[in-house]
Amino acid sequence: MDLAEITTLTTRALTRRKFLKGTGVAGLGMASATLIGGSVSPLLGQTKNAVFPNGKAPTTIHDTVPEIFTAALVAEDLATTFYYNGLVGPVIMDPNLAGPGGTPHDPNPTDSNPGNVAYLQAAFTEEIDHADLFRTLLSIGSSGQDPYQTFYFPSGTFNTLGPFLALLDALENAFIGAYLVAVQEFAVLAVNGTNGYTADQLEYFAKVAASICAVESEHRVLGRVIGNMNPANQKAYEQTDGLTSLANGSSSAEDALAPFLNPATGPGYSLQQALTNQGSVIYNSPIQDQLPDATLY
Repeated sequence: MDLAEITTLTTRALTRRKFLKGTGVAGLGMASATLIGGSVSPLLGQTKNAVFPNGKAPTTIHDTVPEIFTAALVAEDLATTFYYNGLVGPVIMDPNLAGPGGTPHDPNPTDSNPGNVAYLQAAFTEEIDHADLFRTLLSIGSSGQDPYQTFYFPSGTFNTLGPFLALLDALENAFIGAYLVAVQEFAVLAVNGTNGYTADQLEYFAKVAASICAVESEHRVLGRVIGNMNPANQKAYEQTDGLTSLANGSSSAEDALAPFLNPATGPGYSLQQALTNQGSVIYNSPIQDQLPDATLY
């Protein structure tokens, strides 16, 4: 699959969000219902979509807190799997990364960019850390209990730099949009109230979602740096990428993730393989992983 084809696929999957309509694929809603013991909407449900009347922010949120956490966990597991396979796939031997014959920990000494490799290594570590947080919030004991263990990417995604960076950009834009929506949803829930959580907790969840969104924005820009796209930081404001909810409706983050849960998209890649073998690619220096105002958590 060439760059034009993969760009078309990601645009269809992450912008128009029509990629899997009519395929009958079971969704995140069913998985999260199993995990949290609740009832949530189907993955491609068309109802209960957040509404923005007259351009104003919604006063009613149709995502529950566990639904938001579950959608975020699946997104982070997808990102973990994506970055791991970028670090171990043929793409890592591009001269803009580890160079011909190079590996994450042993770049080609004459034809590589170790700094760019470090960007991907750090992103991989950060996505793992984010997923760990959401497992804690959902009381999930181990990654083996996560809703999805395999993610599917278009053929050729990890072979050459162009397709890999095209998908990186599309995914990170979707993640940024999801966390922006999560911030708003938590803020509205803090005002309107929700069973089981205090206003202080919901306000703090909004702050943490904003913190993660900022890191995903770093990933987007550093991906553009690797691709020598100037300026890499070309946005004054990040966007919601067309998302209006995390878990409910045809413009939800769950709907955006659907193509990567469908074997029809391309080869499957294991989350557990990425986590089990993370030591072979992980960044050698520690990544700061303290939550904002961690004493409140």
